[in-house]
Amino acid sequence: MTGSAPRPDGRTADELRPFSFQRDFTEMADGSVLVSFGNTRVLCTASIDEDVPRWMRGSGKGWVTAEYSMLPGASPERINREAAKGKQSGRTVEIQRLIGRSLRAACDMEALGERQVIVDCDVLQADGGTRTASICGGFVALHDALERVVQRGDLAVNPLHSFCSAISVGIVSGVPVLDLPYVEDSIAEVDMNVVMLRPVAGGEASFVEVQGTAEGMTFSRSQLDSLLGLAEGGLTSISDAQAALVAEAPSARPAR
Repeated sequence: MTGSAPRPDGRTADELRPFSFQRDFTEMADGSVLVSFGNTRVLCTASIDEDVPRWMRGSGKGWVTAEYSMLPGASPERINREAAKGKQSGRTVEIQRLIGRSLRAACDMEALGERQVIVDCDVLQADGGTRTASICGGFVALHDALERVVQRGDLAVNPLHSFCSAISVGIVSGVPVLDLPYVEDSIAEVDMNVVMLRPVAGGEASFVEVQGTAEGMTFSRSQLDSLLGLAEGGLTSISDAQAALVAEAPSARPAR
């Protein structure tokens, strides 16, 4: 960290962890991406349903929703499957609603038409930032699923109007930092997740959500500005990578 002890992994305060998107990691879903941020790994798949929830029928609009889960071996201590308990935790519900809201903000629902896309985000390995990684990878999976609908001639254009990315920022030992792994997240005085849209056609980026919590200390307006500045820099790098990736269309697949 600038002016203090180095971060545990040697990064500077404004440096992202190494990240990547592996397209078509699985073959069955319409869109599939393995997203990695440092040691965090999330499998994101997007499935097209040629129908919408009952309450949306006849509206002429589509729907994008998300589900999130952590596999039992995602952390050093085994995580019990929520399906075995018969109930999702409040954390799971909160995260999948965040993912769904974020991806819907990037999509023109009228252009999508009366179909639903379900984005599933399954955490294979958790080392901080699983919800933000899910949004970043979920966007690419969603893009590829919709692009394949375009390739089949069932949509005129891809209804995604913006790139959607997310990242964590926080204050650790009094220093604002970007993209926290678990070792930092677990001791952060302030923890924040930021979701941003960047228009595909160009123009000013905008925030979808800013979720910030004073875990161990309050934070000032100047610290908030520093955190948002760190987040915006990281999110620009992520959306640049998304744009470079989707500039090449996914391989065509027949309708299932």
